[in-house]
Amino acid sequence: MSYKLTYATMFDPPADLHVRFDAALAGIEAGLGAAHTLHIDGKDCAGADSEQRRSPIDQRRVLGQFALANVAQANQAMEAAQAAFAGWRATSLAERVRLLKRVAALIEERVYSIAAALTLEVGKNRMEALGEVQETADFFRHYAEDFERQQGYDHVLPDDPLPGFRSRNRSVMRPYGVWVVIAPFNFPFALAGGPVAAALVTGNTVVFKSASDTPWSGRLLADCLRDAGFPPGAFNYLNGNGSEIGQTLVDHPRTAGVTFTGSFDVGMRIYRAMAAGAYPRPCIAEMGGKNACVVTANADLERAATGIVRSAFGMGGQKCSALSRVYADATIADALIENLLAKIQALRIGDPSLKENWLGPVATPNALTNYGRYSTLLAQYGGRVLAGARRLDDGELAHGYFVAPTLVEAPADHPLFREEMFLPIVMLCRVKDREEALRLANDSPLGLTAGCYGSDDDLEYFFEHIEAGVTYANRPQGATTGAWPGYQPFGGWKGSGSTGKAIASFYYLAQYLREQSRTVVE
Repeated sequence: MSYKLTYATMFDPPADLHVRFDAALAGIEAGLGAAHTLHIDGKDCAGADSEQRRSPIDQRRVLGQFALANVAQANQAMEAAQAAFAGWRATSLAERVRLLKRVAALIEERVYSIAAALTLEVGKNRMEALGEVQETADFFRHYAEDFERQQGYDHVLPDDPLPGFRSRNRSVMRPYGVWVVIAPFNFPFALAGGPVAAALVTGNTVVFKSASDTPWSGRLLADCLRDAGFPPGAFNYLNGNGSEIGQTLVDHPRTAGVTFTGSFDVGMRIYRAMAAGAYPRPCIAEMGGKNACVVTANADLERAATGIVRSAFGMGGQKCSALSRVYADATIADALIENLLAKIQALRIGDPSLKENWLGPVATPNALTNYGRYSTLLAQYGGRVLAGARRLDDGELAHGYFVAPTLVEAPADHPLFREEMFLPIVMLCRVKDREEALRLANDSPLGLTAGCYGSDDDLEYFFEHIEAGVTYANRPQGATTGAWPGYQPFGGWKGSGSTGKAIASFYYLAQYLREQSRTVVE
């Protein structure tokens, strides 16, 4: 792909990108309904059971039949990963890096077909889908190159000052063992591929479980790793529900570490389980967000409204980084609302595989149910619905999970200002000044992303006081969304993350390793 695709650049793609996506989509649609397997110990294999999955765009469209693992197969994958660990750990840095870069190349070769499948499975528009697939390729390449730059985290230290002896010292980082990766449904390719790449390049073996709502994306990632030529057992792919298969992996005695992306409640249960064994084991939990945007009296309202709409409604608000709270200075709130309503009205909603549609359906039946429940609550506790809060079921939309993008004005004490809804719903509260705005923005147990629109002085105040791991200022491309490997490290504060280290940051890979101090006296 000659066009550099990131979440920040995807708003003005070349015409050829759409031609190639349409061709790939036709090919993917021709193969709908196929059976898809697991991948254990270097082999594709049937599950103990299988289930049919349908598209959230249109429930009449059968995506395929997907294998489901049972506990015995989860145990088999763990034992295969354990058996492969010694050999994979001993594999040279150069060979591990080569294999990761091969995965990146394969993903890029398949970027259009994988993105077409993502659109059908998750309901994200073609540009969001292409962005996610390219981001995954960038994760594999970024982590490979970072591990090379770090020289495998092997550092020579000064000799001890011992008379009559030579005391050689080194610090060496070593992999833990079998690493479990549990991915979410909203970014089922990138938020699986990123931690899989990090665990593998650092010498761990991997058992990866896809989200049960999005097994196709997981299988397509497994295809890329299989075809890259990893040794048997180094990477294993499972599909199954979290309460059985996910819990089996977390509780397994072979599990040396876990990376989980998902809700705060589930992430905290896993984090506590990993700390409660015979000894603590690492858990990288990337959890929720209740992300806020501050719009000051000095803001460019056109730019602010553009960024708010993109971050609140992109992918139906089903991003942990999605904007859900706006704190607007009372002097500009009416003008901002007018601008927002105009932009919401202009959104094209429909089948997201079509070029003209920007907003597709929500991804799951559970999300559709939650949208209805929240729509009722939004108008209570002093809330005033300004747009949306209704299901879209006209014509072809009736066959999918389509809902209206929703804007609500509410007082600061409305209970939904504190609940992560994970839907295309944004709530706005008028404030008297930036100090009140920052106080309310920080009044959350979560702290993933945040944005601000205002003067240079406003931005300085915002950056100094905001409690969030990923921050944006005056960004029309997205008020709180759009991080990309190598450009914006992505990780949360407080309840949004367990480590304080961000994805694709200077510090991320070291979390998959433990340090060993080595002293040899000659």
